[in-house]
Amino acid sequence: MTAFVSGGAGFLLAVLWFDLMFDVQVLRGAPEGAVASISAYYRRATTDARPMNMLVGAAMVGTLAAIVVQIARGEDAAWVGWASLALAGGAIALAVVHTFPAAVRLGARRDPPEAQVTLARSVCRDHLACFPAIAAVIAIQLAFG
Repeated sequence: MTAFVSGGAGFLLAVLWFDLMFDVQVLRGAPEGAVASISAYYRRATTDARPMNMLVGAAMVGTLAAIVVQIARGEDAAWVGWASLALAGGAIALAVVHTFPAAVRLGARRDPPEAQVTLARSVCRDHLACFPAIAAVIAIQLAFG
């Protein structure tokens, strides 16, 4: 199961990397100008890319399912699966509950400019929090799985 967990987490890490390439624009000066680029990306990635945008959600579900199977089978030390589940589950829960809805809202560009900057910063913070969590899942799986 380590290969499935690592593969799913690797895909999610790659998605986070691409998201962060746009997100970090808002951390520099003149964030209002960066919001146009960021919001266009999130419109394409969350709304216009149907049905391919569903692949990220499928990878999230598949990764969590692989971790649960890993725990249930007892193939590795219990802490490997449980740590992976906590890290991946926390990051995925944040993405589902906050990040994805905020990115969709940002992509719609219906909010006032100040609110769009706030949304862009919020999405960036979420991705900056999720990146090390998913990277840690990969490291744990490859080193101890």
